[in-house]
Amino acid sequence: MGRRRGREDDTEINITPMLDIVFIMLIFFIVTTSFTKETGADIIKPLADQAVRLQKGTILVGIRSNDEIWMNKRKIEVREVRSMVERAKAENPEGSVVIVADKGSRIGVVTQVMDQVKMAGVQGIAISADPPN
Repeated sequence: MGRRRGREDDTEINITPMLDIVFIMLIFFIVTTSFTKETGADIIKPLADQAVRLQKGTILVGIRSNDEIWMNKRKIEVREVRSMVERAKAENPEGSVVIVADKGSRIGVVTQVMDQVKMAGVQGIAISADPPN
């Protein structure tokens, strides 16, 4: 009887399905992620004992100490706030509006911005503050 020489079966792990799943998960996370657009202004926020972190503050309107209004890294006028908030709300209907006002800004400008945001159809408006150390 002749001796039969058996070939060893080289087993390989097929990673193609795993790569498919990883790419699908990557696409899912990219699509479902909400991005926060910064105001573009350097602002010193006031301190508040009752400051609470919001989870969905994605539309930011900044007001500097010299009463300049900033949104999406550009300076805007009060009359532009409404249209820009409407556009941002159309992009992200679940987002809320956070007014990031400098502690040296005038309350009149903050009130005007709040009025423009409400005229844009946003009911939930928050004003940003830092908690004390």
